[in-house]
Amino acid sequence: MLILDFINVGNGDSILVRDTDADFAMLVDCGHDALQRDDHPGELDPRSARIFAGDFLREAGVTYLDTLLLTHFHRDHVGGMGRVLDAVRVGQLVTTYVPPDGFGDLQPDADNGLNSTARNVLRCMNFYAGALRAHPGSIRDALELPGTRSEFFRLTDDLSMEVYCSEAGLYRDQKQIFDAAFRGVRDRYALMRWGKFMNASSLRQRLYYHGKQIVLGGDMYGMLWDRDTTAPCDILKAPHHGSLSSVNRKFLSQIRPETVVVSVAGGRPDERPHPYIVSLLREFAGRVLFTDAVRIPGLVEPVFHKSVHLEIP
Repeated sequence: MLILDFINVGNGDSILVRDTDADFAMLVDCGHDALQRDDHPGELDPRSARIFAGDFLREAGVTYLDTLLLTHFHRDHVGGMGRVLDAVRVGQLVTTYVPPDGFGDLQPDADNGLNSTARNVLRCMNFYAGALRAHPGSIRDALELPGTRSEFFRLTDDLSMEVYCSEAGLYRDQKQIFDAAFRGVRDRYALMRWGKFMNASSLRQRLYYHGKQIVLGGDMYGMLWDRDTTAPCDILKAPHHGSLSSVNRKFLSQIRPETVVVSVAGGRPDERPHPYIVSLLREFAGRVLFTDAVRIPGLVEPVFHKSVHLEIP
């Protein structure tokens, strides 16, 4: 059986994939470092079931991840990595960037003359790099994808995965920018520019299991997907938290999911998920589910759960 848990980390993504017949576990992204961002007003509903990805793994009895895949390095995808590595050991880390040997703290909030956008890029990378530095030996191998082609992984006898990259030049730029930052060279304009392209560099995954296909969209905007990566699927993790740029009619008419899961924090002030996108998803999909307790009057009523839990026999 394939078990999918789209964990309710509040802001961000973290998806646990388990093939129970093969005793295999993979985590895609690690969620945010906080259950509620400080720029989101109000207190959490006392019924909230938000949970850190690391705590979810503990409750699920997962102590070892065969694969930990990071789609990209925004804080809401890597901020919870330290807590994940507190809870588990990892066989293979799959990512598009591995810090150089002997890397140190990037000190994003030091007096470095950078603006807020450039500082935020360094801060995001610091969550990832800091988790690696604080957990030596927790990860057996790290695979840095070159970003020049799609990658195929035979995860178990029954479960396989294709990983789709974006424009290869993005990953070359990413490596140059972060390698330089770890050497102490902070190119303000390069960091600012990369801050605008980080979502566009997000990896996407298509899982194959017993004739079913599951597409995990990361934060790649729907309009940027290549047509050959939008073949129909059974389950879609909507890109970019259901924002207005996450999907469009053309994208959905090609990918035609039966079930859509939106990883998003209820009560976000930035219209994620956007009401129009929710309506569009419902037009094309049999059911649309949300990781957190989303309320959109007349459209969505809140459901409180620790994860969207799906099983495929």
